[in-house]
Amino acid sequence: MSSAGSNVGTATVGDVFTLIRDRRDVTRTELGHLTGLSRTAIASRVAALTALGLVVEREQAPSTGGRPPTLLSFDAAAGIVLSVAVGISRTRLAVCDLAGEVLSIGDIDQEVALGPDDLMPDVVKRLDVMLQDHPGVPIYGVGLSLPGTVDRERGCSRDSPILRGWDGVELRPYFDELPRLAGVPVVLDNDSNAIAAVESQGYDDVLVIKASSGLGAGIVAGGVLQRGAAQAAGEFGHNKIAAAQGLPCRCGDTGCVEAIAGGWAVVHALQQQGHLVRHLRDVVELAHGGDAEARRMIRDSGRYVGEVLASAVNLLNPAIVVVAGDMAGAYEIFVAGLRETLYGNATAQATRTLEVVPAAHGARSGTVGGAVMVLDEVLSARAVDELAATRSVTPSR
Repeated sequence: MSSAGSNVGTATVGDVFTLIRDRRDVTRTELGHLTGLSRTAIASRVAALTALGLVVEREQAPSTGGRPPTLLSFDAAAGIVLSVAVGISRTRLAVCDLAGEVLSIGDIDQEVALGPDDLMPDVVKRLDVMLQDHPGVPIYGVGLSLPGTVDRERGCSRDSPILRGWDGVELRPYFDELPRLAGVPVVLDNDSNAIAAVESQGYDDVLVIKASSGLGAGIVAGGVLQRGAAQAAGEFGHNKIAAAQGLPCRCGDTGCVEAIAGGWAVVHALQQQGHLVRHLRDVVELAHGGDAEARRMIRDSGRYVGEVLASAVNLLNPAIVVVAGDMAGAYEIFVAGLRETLYGNATAQATRTLEVVPAAHGARSGTVGGAVMVLDEVLSARAVDELAATRSVTPSR
């Protein structure tokens, strides 16, 4: 929130909303102290926010004498956002409230080679069905995440060795085919970045690992999500590793860590041994059932990933490493291997206080992250100011 903190008395409608959203419950008097706005200006901005349905008055706060003040609260039920996490073998869809809480969730299990013209119409149809439980509720936006590098401005995959046939295909028009979604903002990002949006909360320096069919990372440094000059930060799955030397990777190269540690490689290796597995979730189930080979391969995957991550930990010095993705379904097995090589290869200084933890939102990390990703944009101070302006709300000074 820029204005309220730095320019006393100039806080906009959006700035006031950000304060209310961040603090959950606040009084008009507290808003005045925080912003330097007059009582009239506070009343005007609050009126604009209640007219938008984003703020409601709650039960009275404890009185300090005289009439008890009312509390102003962010109304998370004032609208919804949709989250679409496209994966290699599964796409997860969710309807969330304006606080990012999941109201309903559903999966589409798909063939690996599906292109956007095959998958995206199914995604929109499924969203249409899910939205029938929320008639008339304003839809603020759609958070869409994809594996690999994306072009956030154009809203498409870019230079992806994974999503064949997706590169350069703009995805926003698919959502416009559904009348309720026509013109609704669609915020696109890489899947690991979406997970980092929710799993990094409370920390300024975080390395989020998504270990699923592919391998990727979300990097938060100094409280800022790092995307890189070509939007390719965190694509460590194609780092070379000695153990994978000569092994073909699905990117077309050889020797990538994914070729030996990625979920797709683990599935392929087990299939070659005669195991009836279709995707990594089947491997995790086998491991939990006591299958020695599945457990060994998951632990080895952790070892190879930890070996590659050691350099990243030395470079970035994160406070925590968060493990997400389907591999986290066998967290203890995977992380036993990861800790072995990560702590063995990274410097003692970088690992002295380092914690390795499972994703707080578990299997829903990508879903909730997609919701948080779009909420941070459509409920930003700037966006709320624009929304207020379109409703012809002119706050007093």
